Amino acid sequence: MANKEPAAGGADGVESTGGAGGTENRPRSDAWKTALTTLQSVKPPFVPEGAEAMTVLVQFPPGDPGTPPHRHSGPAFGYMLEGEMLFELEGEPERVIKAGETFWEPGGDVIHYQDGNNRTDSWSRFLVTMMCAPGQPMLTLVDDEELARRQHLRAPRPGA
Repeated sequence: MANKEPAAGGADGVESTGGAGGTENRPRSDAWKTALTTLQSVKPPFVPEGAEAMTVLVQFPPGDPGTPPHRHSGPAFGYMLEGEMLFELEGEPERVIKAGETFWEPGGDVIHYQDGNNRTDSWSRFLVTMMCAPGQPMLTLVDDEELARRQHLRAPRPGA
């Protein structure tokens, strides 16, 4: 005599997904109710139709100065995984972002001056999700001439 599996929505009210790893015998958890923690909530600027989103992992060795001054074509949202980053956007004072903290920048016509590793004894690693404007590069370096023209927009820095 062959064993018969209960039909979907059987007597126990659980629909079988069949096979090993199915959910019919797993207890339900309420962990999802407290699993989410909001780390950052910002109102980004306009994201143009056709923008591309990408998530990248950035890793700098101990003491590395990071990417030269640059801009992004759209907003960027980041999370510091490990170490510390010296972070500076045009018009804002430089600050240190530590593991577990978030950052964001609006992109567009805002210079990102610093994203280097603030530590000389460990790596810095961070994730960034960026919205890239259609047909634009994700990152564009800023030349010395433009930096000089926009110097008045840079916040005062300690020791500078």
